[in-house]
Amino acid sequence: MNVKPDFSKNANMATTAPAFLSVWDMHAYYGESYIVQGISFNVHEGEILALLGRNGAGKTSTLRAIARLDDPQVSHGEIWLDHKPLHNMSSYEAATVGLGLVPEDRRIIAGLTVEENLQLAQIAPPIGWSIERLYELFPRLGERRKQEGVTLSGGEQQMLAIARALARDIKVLLLDEPYEGLAPVIVDEIEKTLIHIKEQGMTTVIVEQNAVRALELADRAVILDTGGIVFDGSASEVLENEELRAEYLAI
Repeated sequence: MNVKPDFSKNANMATTAPAFLSVWDMHAYYGESYIVQGISFNVHEGEILALLGRNGAGKTSTLRAIARLDDPQVSHGEIWLDHKPLHNMSSYEAATVGLGLVPEDRRIIAGLTVEENLQLAQIAPPIGWSIERLYELFPRLGERRKQEGVTLSGGEQQMLAIARALARDIKVLLLDEPYEGLAPVIVDEIEKTLIHIKEQGMTTVIVEQNAVRALELADRAVILDTGGIVFDGSASEVLENEELRAEYLAI
């Protein structure tokens, strides 16, 4: 019988030290499909966590569940952000207490300029970074402030999506596939931005199929397989462990 190696020695990190964002025994479904299967992990303030796994492992579903979107539906478990129970909140309520989701499809609003997309994010409190500060972070957006957002390049739209999240006063940034479809030079630029954001104290969870780039950026990694956690530990450990990467990331 071929037994898979067990890399989950730290799989219950959410039972240890207090964390800024904690997910406790979370289960979630799309209809009858059991997608997120008893996940627990911690994210500490100011760190970048890479949430990794093969296609279909449950990464995006986990991120959506944390953000309290309608799908998948969380059937059991708890989600805490800075001592506040996100599991009792709607997605709107979770956003107002500091959760900022940048979805895979970016959700740039058609018919609005770059600046109007940012202004709309600040139409109600809590307000985060000023628009001028966001232009300092993303000079390309400043150059294109009067351009319709949906006409930007893919990389520029990703910058706008991140900037729009930061325009709110958020505590945790959730990024779903921020590098997808982007040229390596643009990935480099966004990576430098995420490092700068971390230096400002931002806590980030990144779901990314480009696992090596995500691991090079992250402090810690959680690897999912068929809806459950198979590894929770340092990002450097994953980079150094060829067997683990081959088994669960195919790299």
